[in-house]
Amino acid sequence: MIPKANRLQSVQEYYFSHKLREIQQLKAAGKLIINLGIGSPDLTAAPEVLKALTKATVLPNATQYQSYQGIPELRSAISQFYQHHFKVDLNPSTEILPLMGSKEGIMHISMAFLNDGDEVLIPNPGYPTYTSVTQLIGAIPTMYELTEANGWFPDLESLAQQDLSKVKLMWVNYPHMPTGATVTRLQWQQLVNFARKHQILIVNDNPYSFILNDTPNSILQVAGAHEVALELNSLSKTFNISGMRVGMVMGAASYIEAILQVKSQMDSGMFLGIQHSAIAALQLETSWFINLNKIYKERRLLVWKLLDVLQCSYHKNTAGLFVWAKLPNGGDGEQFTDELLHRFGVFITPGMVFGNAGQQYIRVSLCANQDDLKEVIHRLTT
Repeated sequence: MIPKANRLQSVQEYYFSHKLREIQQLKAAGKLIINLGIGSPDLTAAPEVLKALTKATVLPNATQYQSYQGIPELRSAISQFYQHHFKVDLNPSTEILPLMGSKEGIMHISMAFLNDGDEVLIPNPGYPTYTSVTQLIGAIPTMYELTEANGWFPDLESLAQQDLSKVKLMWVNYPHMPTGATVTRLQWQQLVNFARKHQILIVNDNPYSFILNDTPNSILQVAGAHEVALELNSLSKTFNISGMRVGMVMGAASYIEAILQVKSQMDSGMFLGIQHSAIAALQLETSWFINLNKIYKERRLLVWKLLDVLQCSYHKNTAGLFVWAKLPNGGDGEQFTDELLHRFGVFITPGMVFGNAGQQYIRVSLCANQDDLKEVIHRLTT
């Protein structure tokens, strides 16, 4: 047998990959499992989006290779979206690169800017893919702690006291996953100033801006951001099209050009029908967000009730598709959620998935309908 690459020694199988296999085995054995762990929107896409997809599939060039940069109309739609919602001006020809989901952008950005031995600042708790990708390409993950006491915002003064000479990249993610914390314009400015002072490229991963968030914002809004910041975004959560895999990265032309050097070696363009669907999504009226959030608000009320039953503590002033909650009496999240799964048939994500700072926390997804949430509460109270 040919041995696997050394780089895989530092990377484990994604938690949800093996956990979903376990859940499938339980279902096969007759268990009725309710999944509150995954952030995959269960709601349908807007009719305009599906109509655009259907219409584009019969265009003469629909099944041909597409541009690595996406069609001009898609880049223009992204530019207009950012101008309308964030008041950020982006050149659609040079400062926007559509992606097949923002997850691939994490790899592309890392490959474009990191060398072996470079250090990367990664939030703890935070999205585990930041760490995995960093390790896969031979860079060194350096965790920075986020705490509830500091509003899940990095302690920049403490970070500045560390040796940052080898740090080249810093991942931030606001609204934050898994905690739902948001940041102000002033905090964005502090992050940008920190990056400029220490010559670090900062990347904000921003897929949750419009989910249960009254003040959507972008790191690209603040002065000096263009010099040291990129922003990833995604249509998956906001427009219920996670399976279509549509994301984008925005920033200075020189950064986008470097990312395109990597991306153009990895794929041959996004399917035309999906690009037209993305355009339709980006052009939806504000009523789309209002109606979407009405549903999530109703679900969140039930999740809060569920967490009260579990005697967990949580904050209500958060954004995104999840509720982050602290276990009672310093409990262990993995043991707690395994008991819920095997005793009650309820899957909730343990906070340790997102780093050791999440050991005493759990994360509950809002991607389940009200009937399922009520059933969970019933199972836990009878």
